[in-house]
Amino acid sequence: MNNRSLQTLRVPVKLLRRECNPLAFKFQTTDDLRTLEGTVGQDRATSAMDFALSIEAEGYNLYIAGPSGTGRSTELKTQLERIAAKRTPARDWCYVFNFREPARPCALSLPAGLGHKLGHDVDDLIAHVRREVPKAFESDEYAQRRDQINREMQQQRERFFETLQREAQGRELAVNATPMGINTVPLLDGKPATKEQYDALPDDQKHAITGRTAELDSIIAQMAPQLRRLDRTAAQLQAELDTQVVKLIATPLLEEMKRDYGAEPRVVAYIDEVGADMIEHIDAFRAGEENEPQQGMVPMLAAAQREGAFDRYQVNVIVTHDGAHGAPVVFEENPSYYHLFGRVDYRSSLGSMVTDHTMIKPGALHRANGGFLAVDALDALTQPLVWQTLKRALRTRQVRIENMGEQLSILPTATLTPEPIPLDVKVTMIGTTRVFQLLQMSDDDFRKLFKVKADFATDVERINGHVEIYARFIARQVREKGMRPFDRGGVARVVEHSSRMVADQDKLSLRMIDVVDLLVEADYWACLEGSKTVTAAHVEKAIEEKVYRSSLLEERIQEYIANGTIKVDVSGEVVGQVNGLSVYDLGDYAFGRPSRITARVSLGRGQVVNLEREIARSGPSHSKGFLILTGYINGKFAHRQPLSFAASLTFEQVYDEVDGDSASSSELYALLSAIADVPLRQNFAVTGSVNQLGEVQAIGGVNEKIEGFYAVCKARGLTGDQGVIIPKDNIHNLMLKPEVVDAIRDGSFTVYAVSKVEQGIELLTGMPAGNLRKDGTYTRGTFFRKVTDCLEAMTRRAIEVNRAAQKELVAPTTTNADNGRRKRDGRNGK
Repeated sequence: MNNRSLQTLRVPVKLLRRECNPLAFKFQTTDDLRTLEGTVGQDRATSAMDFALSIEAEGYNLYIAGPSGTGRSTELKTQLERIAAKRTPARDWCYVFNFREPARPCALSLPAGLGHKLGHDVDDLIAHVRREVPKAFESDEYAQRRDQINREMQQQRERFFETLQREAQGRELAVNATPMGINTVPLLDGKPATKEQYDALPDDQKHAITGRTAELDSIIAQMAPQLRRLDRTAAQLQAELDTQVVKLIATPLLEEMKRDYGAEPRVVAYIDEVGADMIEHIDAFRAGEENEPQQGMVPMLAAAQREGAFDRYQVNVIVTHDGAHGAPVVFEENPSYYHLFGRVDYRSSLGSMVTDHTMIKPGALHRANGGFLAVDALDALTQPLVWQTLKRALRTRQVRIENMGEQLSILPTATLTPEPIPLDVKVTMIGTTRVFQLLQMSDDDFRKLFKVKADFATDVERINGHVEIYARFIARQVREKGMRPFDRGGVARVVEHSSRMVADQDKLSLRMIDVVDLLVEADYWACLEGSKTVTAAHVEKAIEEKVYRSSLLEERIQEYIANGTIKVDVSGEVVGQVNGLSVYDLGDYAFGRPSRITARVSLGRGQVVNLEREIARSGPSHSKGFLILTGYINGKFAHRQPLSFAASLTFEQVYDEVDGDSASSSELYALLSAIADVPLRQNFAVTGSVNQLGEVQAIGGVNEKIEGFYAVCKARGLTGDQGVIIPKDNIHNLMLKPEVVDAIRDGSFTVYAVSKVEQGIELLTGMPAGNLRKDGTYTRGTFFRKVTDCLEAMTRRAIEVNRAAQKELVAPTTTNADNGRRKRDGRNGK
C-alpha cells in the first residue's frame, strides 16, 4: 500500500477528541449562572412522568426505567412535589371498636386534621362520664329517687305477701319468703309447728295439713309470676334511673360531637354506638377513676383490668394529614410487607398474647392513600408476599391489614380482621429496563396496572443548548453542596469528560451521579491547593487520581507485558499472529489490554476451531463472531472448490472468558495470514467486528483499547510507525486522553480507520488485497491471490494424500487374493 493510501485511512488529529472551548461560555464562574431546575436532557422521561402522575384513569401507575445515577429519584421527587401541591390534602383514617363485631374493627375516614380531633373528643367524653357518673350516683337526688323506687316496690311486695298470708291463715298455714322461694309451715295453736310437733300428730290430721298445703302451693304458683314481675320492674326502674343519670351527663357532649361531625355519617353513627355502649356498661363507669375494685386481685392488676375496659372507646388514628398542604408523597426506602401494608401488633397479658383495634399499625400505602407512593422495583419484587399483595391492593382498590402469618398459616387462628380501607393512590416503581421487560413478558397484571413507562436516557446530544444546561447543573450542585465555584475552564473540562464517559463526541453523559462525584473530587483538590475557584487543572487532577486509585490491575498487566511475562510484540512481522485488543471492565474502571492472537493451519476439510469455544471459555457474542468470519472465508474462497484445510485460533495467555465480537476482524487477519503464509506487522493492534460480507463494524471500548496499546508501545519505546486499526464507524466515539492525542499529533503514534477487511489487510501486510476477476481468480501479486494459491495447493496435496491412502487400502486385498489362488492351483497339481 502506498503512502497516499495510508494517509486516507489515518484518522485526523482533530477527530481524535472533541474539545470544549472555554471561551464559548459567556460566564466567568458558575456563580454567574442561574440554578437549573429539574434534570438534564430527560425530556422524554419527564413528559411520561407528568402524564402518568396527572391522569386520573385506573391502571395508569408509573414505572421509571433506567440505570441508577441518571436522576430518576430526583426528578420524580420534583414532579411529585409539584403535582401534589396542587391537590387537596388526603383524608385522615382511624380504626375504632366495632360494637357489633368486636373482631372486625371499623375504619373511619375524616377530613384532614379531624382524626386526632375525634380521638381527643372521645377521650374527653369518656373522661367526663367517668368523672361525673360516680358523683351522680353518690348524690342525694339519686339516693332519693332510688329510695323512692325501693319504697314503692317494697310496698307492692308487702301487699303481695299480705294477700298470700291471708290465704295461708285461712288454711291454718304460714308462709316464709326465703332466697330459695316461698315455704309453707303448718300452724298449731296459732304458732308454726316444729318438726317434732308435726311428727306427733295423728295421721288423719297430717293428711288434712297436706291437703291444705297443696291448695296453698297452687295459689302460690299462680301468684309467683306477679312477684317475679315486681322484681323485674324494680330492676328495670333502677336501670332506667341509672340510664337517665348517664344520659343526663353524656347526652350534651354526644350531641355536640354529632353536630361537629354532622357531615360524616359514619362518624355520627359511631358516636351513637359509643353512647349506647356506655349505657350497657354503666357499672364500669360507676366504679369511678379513683375507686380500686377489691376482687381478690392485686390492686395494680385490678386497676389495669379496669382501665382495659375503656380501651374499646379509644380512637386509633393510623393516618393524619393535619397541617398538610397538598396530597401526600411517600418514598418507601424499605418496602417490606409490614412497611407497605401495615400490621396488627400483640401484647402479653396474663401469660397470653392479646390484641385489639388500638394495636393496628399503618403501612406506606395507608400514609400515601389519596396521593403518591414510590418504591424500588427490585426491592418490592424480592420481598416475601409484597408484589402479590401490592397487585391485589391496586386491582381491588383497597388495602387490607393482615399479618403475614395469617396468609402462611395452615390452621386459621382467632385474630382481628380490620375493615379494608378504600385505596386511591398512584404508585411509582423505580427500576431497570431489564426488570421492566421481564415484568412485561411474565406478568399480565403488571401490564394492566403499570401502563406508563418513563425511560431515562444515559446520554443526550452535545449541542450548545445542552452544554449550557450542563453548566447550570454544575452551578446548582456547587450551591447545594457548598463547593467552590467552577470557572469556565473547569466546566469545559467536565463537559469533555462527560463525552468521554459515554465514548461519543456528540453526546453528554446523563449518569449525573458520576458527574457529581467528579465535581466533589475536583473541589477537594482545589481546596488542598488553596484555590478560590475550581479550574480545568483541578478537574484533570480529580480524573487522574480516580484512575490511579482504580488502575492497580492495569499497571500489573502492563508490567507483565513490559518484562515479557505476557508476550506482545510491537515491532517486526510474524505469520499467523496479530495483536488483538480487549477491554477489562472492573465496575468502576475499564482499561484496554492487547493480546496476541495466533492461528495455525494444516490440511483438513475446512474446519476452523476456536480453542476458547472448545473449552467453554467463549461467550455467545465471541462465538457468533467466530462463526461469521468462518462464513466470510467460505463465501470468499470456497466458490470454486471446497476448502481443504483445518485451522485453530486462540487468544494467547488469556485465561478468562472471552466474549464480544470485536476480535473477529483480528482473528480473520491472523487466519488469512496463516493460510497465505504472509507475515503481519506487529507494530499494529487491531480491533473491529466483521460481517460475512467483509465489512468492518463498530465495537465498544475503542478509547480504552487504543490507550492500552499506546501504553505498551510507550513502555517499549515509541517508534513512529506504531498504531491501532479501528473501524471507521468508531471515529465519532473517539475521546482519547490528551497525552495520546499529543503523541499522535507529534507523529509518534497513529490511529487508522478502516471500513473493509481489504483495507486492514493492506495495512497489516503492505500488499494490495486484490480484486476478483471475471474468471474467478485474483490478480497476481495480491494477498488474496496468495490465499487462493495456497488453498489450491492444499487441495491438490489433499487429493494426492487421499489417492495414496486409497492405493494402500487396495494393494493388500489384491495380494491376498493372488496367494489364495496359488494355493488352490498347487492342490490341483497345476
